[in-house]
Amino acid sequence: MTGSRTVASIIPASQYPSTMQGMDDEMDRMRAYVETALGASGSHGYDHILRVTRLCQVIGRVEGADMRVLIPAALFHDVARPLEEKRGLRHEEEGARVADAYLKGVHYDPALILAIAHAIRTHRYRSRATPETLEAKILSDADKLDAIGAVGIARTFLRAGEHGEGIQDAMGHIEEKLLKLKDLMYTGGARQIAEERHAFLIRFVENMEGEMGGDLE
Repeated sequence: MTGSRTVASIIPASQYPSTMQGMDDEMDRMRAYVETALGASGSHGYDHILRVTRLCQVIGRVEGADMRVLIPAALFHDVARPLEEKRGLRHEEEGARVADAYLKGVHYDPALILAIAHAIRTHRYRSRATPETLEAKILSDADKLDAIGAVGIARTFLRAGEHGEGIQDAMGHIEEKLLKLKDLMYTGGARQIAEERHAFLIRFVENMEGEMGGDLE
């Protein structure tokens, strides 16, 4: 069960950069807080958080990111999704505030909190602000990567079901958004992953069109 996995099991301590050594307990407390805040699973559920965190770790190692910023930002990036759904709040803005409050409460480094909040605030495909730091760019890339490839397809149909929509709606979302994401990556590490996932997405769309004939038009 993914819900029982710790951050240390996603990102083995032996693979942490030197700046992250000994921080696994602190990260696991963050993980537990986020898991509780998210509640029920879904297209933007806790499993999405785990995958984005893992992608950030992989890309962050390639790009030389500060994991003290990147990993907390990944864990908290969608923490306010339930509030957006219930109250109409922009989850990236509210999520930055939630992370800021939590991290101040555990006496995290104030300079790092500012960078974490920026990454959360700018991670979204439709964010009003642009990622300015390396860590913010990696988080934005990782979030988009989880929307393409096999997992992205599964999440698209899950999302359609959550909104009472059908196959045509899901395919429309793929055409209108997901097929564009490959060209919106900020980092070289993400672009390499995106190429493979995008190719899989293209094959899926072609197969769907072949199987459904004119039903997608």
